[in-house]
Amino acid sequence: MKSMAHWAKGLALFAAATLVCGVAYTAAVTVVAQVAFPYQANGSFVEGSDGNRYSMLIGQSYADDDHMWGRVQNYNAETFVDEDGSVRLWAGPSNISPASEDFEASVAERVAAVRAAHPEHASDPVPSDLVTCSGSGLDPHISPAAAEYQVERLAAHTGKSEGEIRAIIDECTERPQFGILGDEAVNVLKVNLMLDGVL
Repeated sequence: MKSMAHWAKGLALFAAATLVCGVAYTAAVTVVAQVAFPYQANGSFVEGSDGNRYSMLIGQSYADDDHMWGRVQNYNAETFVDEDGSVRLWAGPSNISPASEDFEASVAERVAAVRAAHPEHASDPVPSDLVTCSGSGLDPHISPAAAEYQVERLAAHTGKSEGEIRAIIDECTERPQFGILGDEAVNVLKVNLMLDGVL
């Protein structure tokens, strides 16, 4: 009888915890998020000039002269695309060791491409975040130095002055939280949407 009583109490506690933590808490957080932060709660989406919807939280791949370039998007068709051709993931982390020859060759190829597009920086080091992917492979941010590296190219191809480009970069720069947590970072997608006149 005592065993049955223990089982009954255990099941009651399990049911109560499920209702409070799995249902009530989840519902409360969802309602608060939708009411107070609907834009962020629904993915921070913005519609681009091409009609596509972009999340401000996900890096996008740009390689043309009219847009700012961001972190390398690690895309692997074998890993990220299903057999029927549907995309499972747009990008993801890379397991290539930074000490490997494959990594060295990939970075060297990217450095050459960045240098070719920015001849004004022939004697300057290429910012590392322009030739490497982030840990998640989806980071939409680059450092202010990497953004500044591209100012002259953007000014030459967009018709905007270097001052206008820098003003856009400044507006898209996220500051350290509370002034001390994290580093300054530039949201590349936001910069490009502003260059396109979307924002």
